[in-house]
Amino acid sequence: MNADFTGQRVLILGGAGFIGQHLCRALLLAGADVRCFDRGKPGPNSIARNVGREAEWVTGEFSSARDLRDAIRDADYVVHLISTTIPETSNRDLQADLSQNVISTLNLLEAIRNSGVKKILFASSGGTVYGVPKTIPIPESHDLNPICGYGIHKLSIEKYLFLYQYNFGIDYCVLRLANPYGVAQISDRSQGAIGRFVYKAVMGEGIEIWGDGSVIRDYLCVEDIVDAFLLAMRYEGSERVFNVGSGNGHSLTDILGSIETSLGHSLRVDFLPARHVDVPLNVLDVSRIKREMGWSAKIDLPSGIGKMVAYGLEMRKSQ
Repeated sequence: MNADFTGQRVLILGGAGFIGQHLCRALLLAGADVRCFDRGKPGPNSIARNVGREAEWVTGEFSSARDLRDAIRDADYVVHLISTTIPETSNRDLQADLSQNVISTLNLLEAIRNSGVKKILFASSGGTVYGVPKTIPIPESHDLNPICGYGIHKLSIEKYLFLYQYNFGIDYCVLRLANPYGVAQISDRSQGAIGRFVYKAVMGEGIEIWGDGSVIRDYLCVEDIVDAFLLAMRYEGSERVFNVGSGNGHSLTDILGSIETSLGHSLRVDFLPARHVDVPLNVLDVSRIKREMGWSAKIDLPSGIGKMVAYGLEMRKSQ
């Protein structure tokens, strides 16, 4: 996507994360002045670095109201990508999940209320806020019944954004993201099935799957996610909440098949008991964002996985 954000000042909360790095890079290339806030800074080989321009990197704690006030100074846009939990871990300590994510976001909104921020964009979860779907694909108007604390805190933040817009006029946009994947996600972390599977595959290790591999999800390449955020910053229509996904469902076994095709050999897979937090099927209806912003996913799953496998093999060679 060709975008011009010259002279615009953008704060990315969670800028050292997977999506944050990609968004930082895109905004720098589009001419924006970017400030990234996170607990730590990415390494020198981060895709957010060495693009001809540099972001300002600010370290701090999301739980600190003072750190947030300092971070948003002079910002035109704020992109909120921070979450301290994932669906698998959020139910273990619901009070901590609430405090670390919702209360901290309220501190952020209070800081924004007394600033010159034009708009806040929030990365919500299209995979968890709906709970067990009644219809497929899932529209934004679907019932909202999350079955994990992660989905509940995402939904709570959505509602507080509405409240602050209603009471104080703070402009906002919620992007309910499908399952993201892409280059720079490749690791042994528990979040991000494709990134973890590719890491295990290129390292020659076995892959563990919760359940029988039939769970279907909507997967979206990070480059398409970045395009959606850039469009959402400029969007001036009346809608506030958007599903952002491919609109297509793929099972875990589909993912394994694409990795095997890219590698040219079979993988060693162990199947574990299914997890209670996993809904069996989730595919998003993306007609609203297509209608309002002209956005649609451009990178299909086999192509995206192929790029990740190639990157992972190069990463292994350099180790």
